[in-house]
Amino acid sequence: MVLSEYTYIFAIGTFFAMLDAYNNGANDVANAWATSVSSRSISYRQAMVFGTCFELLGAITVGARTADTIKNGIIPNSAFEGNAGVQMLAFTCALAAASSWVMWCTRHSAHVSSTYSLISAVAGVGVALAGADKVQWGWNNGKGLGAIFAGLGMAPAISAGFGATIFMLIKLVVHLRKNPVPWAVWTSPFFFLIAGTICTLSIVYKGSPNLGLGKKPAWYIAAVTMGTGGGLAILAAIFFVPFVHARIIKRDASVKWYMFIQGPLLFRRPWPQDSERAVVPNYAVVQHDEDETVVDFASSETDVPISKQVVDNEKAFDQIAREISGKQLTTKELNELSEKRMNEKLMKGKGPLAWALRTLRDNPMGAGQIYEFHNMKIVAKRIPAYVVCGALYGLHYDIHAAQSGTAGTPEGARMARVYEHAPKYSDEVEHSYSFVQVLTACTASFAHGANDIVSQPISQSLYKH
Repeated sequence: MVLSEYTYIFAIGTFFAMLDAYNNGANDVANAWATSVSSRSISYRQAMVFGTCFELLGAITVGARTADTIKNGIIPNSAFEGNAGVQMLAFTCALAAASSWVMWCTRHSAHVSSTYSLISAVAGVGVALAGADKVQWGWNNGKGLGAIFAGLGMAPAISAGFGATIFMLIKLVVHLRKNPVPWAVWTSPFFFLIAGTICTLSIVYKGSPNLGLGKKPAWYIAAVTMGTGGGLAILAAIFFVPFVHARIIKRDASVKWYMFIQGPLLFRRPWPQDSERAVVPNYAVVQHDEDETVVDFASSETDVPISKQVVDNEKAFDQIAREISGKQLTTKELNELSEKRMNEKLMKGKGPLAWALRTLRDNPMGAGQIYEFHNMKIVAKRIPAYVVCGALYGLHYDIHAAQSGTAGTPEGARMARVYEHAPKYSDEVEHSYSFVQVLTACTASFAHGANDIVSQPISQSLYKH
């Protein structure tokens, strides 16, 4: 039966589901890709492409289990007494509350989780609907609030243990060697084995309904997990090792990414001449272009008054001094200064984003009310520019400059001191493991898509009755 009288609830719920998906892109997707992008293993645009594909794949193939937990595990269906309209309204209210709260946190740069916000909102709706005794506060076969929030405490501890163990293993096997590059190349299948096994286990544990893996015995799951990891290690030995050997040890610039399919045949390629050797990417966090003006305020702490100490360009110092006006900068002011400089750099380029930023700069709102004719003409110019900026601004955001601090400020100097004391490893080794890092990021993105599908409970409640 089609419940046409509740179509407006479904439409409202769909709107807030889109808002929650927007918040997911702004917050939770970074959990999977932030390490890969910030370490320069993959570009920001590539991360968005891979993230979109694996988020969608995880939501379609494995997401039903999490959606079922939200729909049935927190509030029992009996609490709705067979009233489809009340059920739809309850989930819509929960989604509206969760998406609005996450949006507010995103706007104010607060740490937030879309999943836990939605689960808590569903619990609150259950209390308002049927009373606190109807909400599954306990374990409830792994679907209640107790089980869900237990994961909030266990996940960081388990992840920290895995991360410390794997990194210490890499450090002992590779980084502490006198010549770590060959060790990184020849031991890479072993680390593919570890990464592939853990990633496969995380997917199998979800229990994809289409594959029925969640109902298989433990020995079967262990065989699938170890078999997948072992198969990945064999493929890495056949295709990956010869590829990185040619790219990193031989430094053969003529080897393209698609030539990995040649496998062991790459070992037979002659060693290139010095003029033909490839340049390994620089993975340093703080990098300086040749034409970059270096401005250093050598104050040891941010509460020390800013003074001119080491300056390579008098004009650059004067400009920065006028911007900061000799006062202490808050975090917000530092971010605004950094964004202002980045916008000025982008405006000098070409393309639709540069046009949009120049349009917003050259067409400020005039005096008077917005409905006055001269302001309406300005608004007509600014609206298309706002749309273009909203669609393209993130593609050009300089993430690496943001994480190293604003150049020429005490915050930038502080971050430079932090990175100066951090251990630095060979770029060749970093490049070898960047491929493994992207693999784990794809799996994490897949798992996130499986966990954070939020519109399905509403759609299911629409067609259930």
